[in-house]
Amino acid sequence: MLTVKPKKTRIEKHHIEDFIGRSYMSFCVLLLIVIIVSMVYFVASKGISTFTSGDIKITDFLFGTKWSPEGDTPSYGAFPFIAGSFLVTLLAALIASPLSLCAALFMTEIVPGWGKKLLQPVIELLSGIPSVVYGFVGLSVIVPFLRNTFPGQGIGVAAGALVLSVMILPTITSVAADALASLPQNLKESSFALGATRWQTISRVILPTTFPAIMTGIVLGMARAFGEALAVQMVIGNAPFVPRSLFESASTLTSVITLGMGNTTMGSPHNNALWSMALVLMLMTFVFVLLVRMLERRNKI
Repeated sequence: MLTVKPKKTRIEKHHIEDFIGRSYMSFCVLLLIVIIVSMVYFVASKGISTFTSGDIKITDFLFGTKWSPEGDTPSYGAFPFIAGSFLVTLLAALIASPLSLCAALFMTEIVPGWGKKLLQPVIELLSGIPSVVYGFVGLSVIVPFLRNTFPGQGIGVAAGALVLSVMILPTITSVAADALASLPQNLKESSFALGATRWQTISRVILPTTFPAIMTGIVLGMARAFGEALAVQMVIGNAPFVPRSLFESASTLTSVITLGMGNTTMGSPHNNALWSMALVLMLMTFVFVLLVRMLERRNKI
């Protein structure tokens, strides 16, 4: 008598497919964790070696104002670059935040129909433009305008902040627009039912309710501005001094790293100092991520 082997049932096939899918996702997640931990360990070990070797003191590095790695008496004060990065980032956020918020309100609250169709493609186009294009536009338009209007050569902190403000505008606008669009409709209807005008509803109901989400977009924009290198490098002047005016040349951490990393010897004090700057950038990225996580916890309507 012939015996027929039973075929695999659908349940057995489902379990096999589920096992393969879970194994593949687990491998991808594990690989991602290994890559992130390896990058953090590599940058941290290189950055900390600057101070453990005894070549540079951490206080001289963080608060020193003289950067002269190739002088007779080498100095590795990174404070001008740290101050330049923070100054340009804060100014860019101050310029871009009101514009982004107004654009988001226009798309979602004022004219949510054709306004969103008009502005959303423009914002998406801005986010896809390469950094070098922003730098060329800054050199061709912003720098001559500042040079003809204000004292100085045009290159400096103001030019870098204006270029960065345009670059981070799509990020802040997109997050703010999503937050405004997800607001429950009954909140606005309740405000209108109590006799509030549209502006009173926006200023006293919508904005306070979505404030954590809007701040999340601003922090994300600042995180991108803080790590931007090429566009700022082209218009800020790259001077290793603490700027005393918005129209003076300055430099940022990213500019110094990109300009100097290829011209140093691995393991030299100059190279180690550049890795320490990279470590400062990474730590600031962690701070921005922590701020975003804290704001997301409050962003529960």
